[in-house]
Amino acid sequence: MSYSPRRRWFALGVIAAAVLMAILDGSIVTVAMPAIQHALGFSPGELSWVVNAYLVGFASLLLLAGRLGDLVGRRRVFMAGTAVFTAASVLAGAAASPSVLIVARFLQGVGSAMASAVGLGILVTLFPEARERARAIAVFSFTGAAGASIGQVLGGVLTDVLGWSSIFYINLPIGLAALVLALRLLPADRGPGLSAGADVLGAVLVTGGLMTGVFAVVKVEEYGWASPFTLGLGGLAVALLASFAVRQATARTPLMPLRILRSRNVAGANLVQMLMVAPLFSFQILVALYLQNVLGYGAAATGLAMLPAAAVVGVVSLGVSARLSTRFGERRVLLAGLVPLIVALGLLTRVPVEADYVVDLLPVMLLTAGFGLALPALTALGMSGAGEQDAGLVSGLFNTTQQIGMALGAATLSTLAVSRTGDLLSAGHSRAEALTGGYQLAFTVGTGLLVAAFAVAFAVLRRPVRLVDTDSPAPAHVTL
Repeated sequence: MSYSPRRRWFALGVIAAAVLMAILDGSIVTVAMPAIQHALGFSPGELSWVVNAYLVGFASLLLLAGRLGDLVGRRRVFMAGTAVFTAASVLAGAAASPSVLIVARFLQGVGSAMASAVGLGILVTLFPEARERARAIAVFSFTGAAGASIGQVLGGVLTDVLGWSSIFYINLPIGLAALVLALRLLPADRGPGLSAGADVLGAVLVTGGLMTGVFAVVKVEEYGWASPFTLGLGGLAVALLASFAVRQATARTPLMPLRILRSRNVAGANLVQMLMVAPLFSFQILVALYLQNVLGYGAAATGLAMLPAAAVVGVVSLGVSARLSTRFGERRVLLAGLVPLIVALGLLTRVPVEADYVVDLLPVMLLTAGFGLALPALTALGMSGAGEQDAGLVSGLFNTTQQIGMALGAATLSTLAVSRTGDLLSAGHSRAEALTGGYQLAFTVGTGLLVAAFAVAFAVLRRPVRLVDTDSPAPAHVTL
């Protein structure tokens, strides 16, 4: 199939729509959770699994799904994932008991992992030219960055107007449209087949290790970091992942060839991403809690208060990030984007109990524009070492570290906030003062993580030099 520029951009739209559906689903549920609890009779302990079941399924299978895309065809895996996600959404909307909804949410995570893992891999093969690829990555990154904020607003509106089940049923028409368009627009790659890398033992080890690790992290708030439960599961996860690494170094057809980590941009970008998304994902959660628990905002008002962040991220990522990356290089743009993010979280370390939105919070929202610079540049650097045969795997790895960073960040910073709040309450502070003090501590640690991300990016990452072979339609990538 011949791919004109117009067809490529329509294909990108299909990928972005599927990713947006997954990202929206991750955040849209949080607003509807009180209604879900009331309707289905969830206990407080069970309710967290409406979110956790999705996260476990999603984060655990990204790496495996990315490699399967390389082996059996990325379009095939993308469409299968979209179909699973859509069917699971219908099951979730029709759920009449907590157990059915939790199973449906896990299946949504599985389908989302399959579609998301190969999305970047398809993108880099569709857009081999540097300038167009930068623009495409900016669109892809905006989809992920803005999706969570949009989901908070949309979730409140749909739940209030149509009921909680509508947040799942809305995925049906979107998913069906994405399947039809994917069949027509996405390249029908076949891959070398499972025999080229069907490492069953490796797949079991990495999926089990990631699933165990993510499960341990999402239960930290319930059990604590030093509990036998957390330490036991954490040790098991480390042992499984270490065994996976040994397996990949010795297997004849490894699931994840370790050579991809020899690229300092691939390895460095994944580390920077974990350090960056950990505080920024927690930023969305903690600021929403601060707005509601301290300032008294409702669910819809909270979503609207955070919309300026989504707006500026969208303007920057879609409007200027690609042009700046082309002119100055992704590394410089990433470093420039991290600076306002450090300032934003630094300002939140002093957020007052009686804050004025325009004075104390709006500047923070506007400074998150740095994410619109940092994420597309980091994505381009992380994918710069991906060859045709490994694009799906590198894409899956990049998405996996993103999800692990988000899970670790949310668990760690939320636990710190809760602990600090408890100490302040015991010391006689009011509830509002104690909550604010807890959030301030979390933002202080988050600021430190962003400073560490800047330091690693400065020391490790290099601008990829693209050497164009005139006999080949795609440029080769060499990381200096």
